[in-house]
Amino acid sequence: MKRFIAPFLLSVFFTLNLFAQNTVTVQTDSGKFIINKNIYGHFSEHLGHCIYDGIYVGDKNKDIPNTNGIRNDVADALKKLKVPLLRWPGGCFADTYHWKDGVGPKDKRASIVNQWWGGITEDNSFGTHEFLNFCKMIGAEPYISGNVGSGTVKEMTDWVNYVNGAPAASPMSKWRVENGQKEPWTVKYWGIGNEAWGCGGTMTPEYYANIFRQYATYLTDVNNTRIFRIASGAGGDDTQWTEVLMKNIPLGMLQGIGVHHYAVINWDHKGSATNFTEKEYYTTMREALRMDDIISHHSAIMDKYDPQKKVALGVDEWGAWYDVEPGTNGGFLYQQNTMRDAVLAGATLNIFNNHCERVRMANLAQIVNVLQAVILTNKEKIILTPTYHVMEMYNVHQDATMLPVKVETENYVFENGELPAISASASKDKNGITHISLTNVDASKAKEVTIELKGGNYKKVSGRILTSDKLQNFNSFDAPDKIEPANFNAQIKDNKILIKIPAFSVVVLNLQ
Repeated sequence: MKRFIAPFLLSVFFTLNLFAQNTVTVQTDSGKFIINKNIYGHFSEHLGHCIYDGIYVGDKNKDIPNTNGIRNDVADALKKLKVPLLRWPGGCFADTYHWKDGVGPKDKRASIVNQWWGGITEDNSFGTHEFLNFCKMIGAEPYISGNVGSGTVKEMTDWVNYVNGAPAASPMSKWRVENGQKEPWTVKYWGIGNEAWGCGGTMTPEYYANIFRQYATYLTDVNNTRIFRIASGAGGDDTQWTEVLMKNIPLGMLQGIGVHHYAVINWDHKGSATNFTEKEYYTTMREALRMDDIISHHSAIMDKYDPQKKVALGVDEWGAWYDVEPGTNGGFLYQQNTMRDAVLAGATLNIFNNHCERVRMANLAQIVNVLQAVILTNKEKIILTPTYHVMEMYNVHQDATMLPVKVETENYVFENGELPAISASASKDKNGITHISLTNVDASKAKEVTIELKGGNYKKVSGRILTSDKLQNFNSFDAPDKIEPANFNAQIKDNKILIKIPAFSVVVLNLQ
């Protein structure tokens, strides 16, 4: 008998131990902080085909259905995505953009050369009116990045008065009315420059802190619109930049501070977006998961000067950055989007959710046709990328109460390195539904996970999964639905859920 009992007991032990190695514990009755919907924001820059041919095809285009030049298919997809916040016009482009060139009759607008991205000539047919009306069309709050690098304080204050002023309050608001927009748009979010340490002026943090104070002095509330001033923050883990800004800018002037972080294999050789090895996948995910430490380090600095966490940390540029697709303009940053990007997006959003006490804004770079885009277009065709589907699955977290999670996970081991395989975040929405999002970063191994629910009593669970049979798979214009969410079956018993998550997959569970 012993020869039969021992293997059986060993099997039982091994099975239980396998579940125990991956445990997600959710404190369902301990939520304190709201996951600000603006964490799910996006970024649109005058770069490549993000604006022109992506969002905007011109109001005289008869081949692609549009409303005042805005692609209807793109707008409809973004409505479903529930885009809460959209940053524009850059990026590096912002600090060369003079907004007055982009208003008024289109046939009289000055053309400009996009010196940052491809050296192409733009006719300014997409300007302030077009952007703000697009935001209204898709239900997103606008986030305008002002020109500090080559602009002036007056230029930006004129912009604020133009978009926010009462119809007859100032010359700028009167000009807006003359240009066809009577009612103000009430734009709340304003970035004072972009990457001031680099393309925004190559400034020192001390110099930029003084420049910010100058601009903030004159960027005042207009027509009962409370201005939310966002400082140009650090690149990656440059906490010295954050230290100087938090030390030298009065808190009353500062509502948000940014940070930018891209998951890049190597800045000189970024690698293919689709034809990549597991080593390149591992390196990309390692860089993406650094986001947790980057946020923690900046938050610790901010806590010294702002213990009440009044100032938001905004990750207003994030995502994966690869080499451009073969045969495309190197300055257009057009790349495909695979399951690697889906896992990266899910893991990153979990990090943001879990840091929502301080992180209250984030902007994926970029929304259409650039970098880790959620939408790709080609003339009349459109693709919803794997990243789109993850952000659509995760939008259940928007403005929900974050629930603390504890994750005990096996590691994804590759060569001499290792990363935590399972990441998770959880929330409870206003209807009392609990949502748990999970990613399995491991490139080859499925993970069995035990979810323990503390402090609640749950009877029903449903779910969705984004997965594929190959890490390098993507949606193409010939096969636009190759990767899309599917139902995920799970069962709950005694407030425990046992699930198996395939390699490189993303799962969202809904519990009642």
